[in-house]
Amino acid sequence: MFAPAELLAALTDIFVPVIDLIALLFIAVGTAIAFWRACRIMFGERDEHAAQSIWLSYSRWLVAGLTFQLAADIIETSAAPDWNDIGRLAAVAVIRTFLNYFLERDQQELRERRKEHSSIEATLKRKVPRNAE
Repeated sequence: MFAPAELLAALTDIFVPVIDLIALLFIAVGTAIAFWRACRIMFGERDEHAAQSIWLSYSRWLVAGLTFQLAADIIETSAAPDWNDIGRLAAVAVIRTFLNYFLERDQQELRERRKEHSSIEATLKRKVPRNAE
């Protein structure tokens, strides 16, 4: 039977690579989707809102991947903490925090612009006289 430390090490050896693979899949899928959508815009109609939407969506994929990487690093660090592991964990946590902050800020700005655009359209529709039939 495994001692608690051996069991923890064995489980860590199994789960950390799996979680890292999940992170890789999120980042790879997000990159592929962003690339595809960006190519469609580059060779099609230029639309500022669509481009912003692509990059916001892509940043969400990246944050999700970083979140999984952070989870794997936390598990790995809890099993065998050394200064290298702790430093890597801190770096990933700081990067993820900054990405989340800027993502939230960009999303809020986009929501405000869309709301403003909708209210301008509604105002213009009310001011346009209807033709009498």
